[in-house]
Amino acid sequence: MEAPLDTFRPSTRGWLMGTLAGWGTVLLGLAGIVLWALNLANVGMYWLALTVAALAIAVWKWFQNVAARFEVTEERLIVRRGIFIKSIDEVELYRVKDVRINFTLVNQMADIGTISVTSSDETTRGGDLLLPDIKRARERREMLRRLVDTARQKRRVREVDMVHEDI
Repeated sequence: MEAPLDTFRPSTRGWLMGTLAGWGTVLLGLAGIVLWALNLANVGMYWLALTVAALAIAVWKWFQNVAARFEVTEERLIVRRGIFIKSIDEVELYRVKDVRINFTLVNQMADIGTISVTSSDETTRGGDLLLPDIKRARERREMLRRLVDTARQKRRVREVDMVHEDI
């Protein structure tokens, strides 16, 4: 099997700092600590439940991110998912139709994004393949786009869309 050119995972830190859900989780944890320290309304340890909830959300997201790994080779995009039950999907690069990047203003500040891959491969039959919370997403998208062009030239393949129009 060919050596990977790039291997990456979704970023938990990027998710915490680069999404509104992540910021909400951080603020929830901080609110629990601050309210517990101030001990408003003499409710004791109940405010720490907010911090525990925030930690549970962050740990859940971390497990999701650890369970996903993406590899890019000269001919394939390989998606490995799972911790206990694993799956491996491969998308042949010459079959990729489009590579998009989606990011919000907050994502841009954290330098993360979601890479969306559309292809004629069986892996993406149900919809686009989404690679969420990827660090340096712009750079990785450009690398993937160049590799797609190279794979098509190597196999002498062209992308042709067949559109059926009822007149």
